[in-house]
Amino acid sequence: MEIKEQNIRAAYNAADESQKTLLRSLFPDLSLGQNEPDNRPVTERIKTFEDACATLGIDAFTEEEKYEGMMPDEVAYQKLRIICQALNEEWTPKFTKDEVRWYPWHWLYDDEEIADMDDEEKADRHFMTTGEYVTEYAGFACAGSSYAPSGAAAPVGSRLCLKSDALATYCGKQFIRLWADFKLIRR
Repeated sequence: MEIKEQNIRAAYNAADESQKTLLRSLFPDLSLGQNEPDNRPVTERIKTFEDACATLGIDAFTEEEKYEGMMPDEVAYQKLRIICQALNEEWTPKFTKDEVRWYPWHWLYDDEEIADMDDEEKADRHFMTTGEYVTEYAGFACAGSSYAPSGAAAPVGSRLCLKSDALATYCGKQFIRLWADFKLIRR
């Protein structure tokens, strides 16, 4: 079967983002879409770990191979570092006295608290069950963001900080399963 370049480009132009990613990985020599600037907000461009890798020019498959043998929290941390770097675009923290840095803030909820929530509140917080994690609590959710690091009680490493509260909230909700792997212990 012969695949013509013009057909690949036509398919690329009609594809959604995940299909475009697949076509770029199948035909890297064609530099599909690399001449087209992507002016969408970063929160629309980075929805997956693979999107973050592509943004930074990292081969996601090769990156995944590096994680073999690591514990789930170690893998999650490495992936979250890449995701945070991609979401921050060109911004890097300077760790000066007056600099504000943000990180996702998560809560564990017990059965009673969950019973008091309506479905809209659970969806807004990107609520997830903690059934696969060792915990007495019933749920894990992203509830907002806070400065990082903020004193002795800062629960997240500074490499996972973001440049705005909106990005921290987005990262906490969009990548909640990675955050759960990083913060909780699997059964």
